[in-house]
Amino acid sequence: MATKKYTVTLPEDLAEEIRAEVGSGGFSRYVAQAIERQRERDHLHEFVGWWEGEHGEVTDEELAGAEAERLAVQRLHADRKARSVPDRKAG
Repeated sequence: MATKKYTVTLPEDLAEEIRAEVGSGGFSRYVAQAIERQRERDHLHEFVGWWEGEHGEVTDEELAGAEAERLAVQRLHADRKARSVPDRKAG
């Protein structure tokens, strides 16, 4: 992917915290990923607005059902991941 250098102004404390966490070489990657995540959220927000315009507002019950399903998938993923990790004590 082609890249181009831009000048961006950030709060100094925030920028230094990020640099300390990811190192100077990872700073641009971190910022690019943060921008990509924000764009995904913006697109999702637009989609939800469209969906609610077409089908009505999402109810609390629907939100609770979706959250329960998300948690179930998260648990399933965690269980599968735990089973795929070899037992280091066995060796």
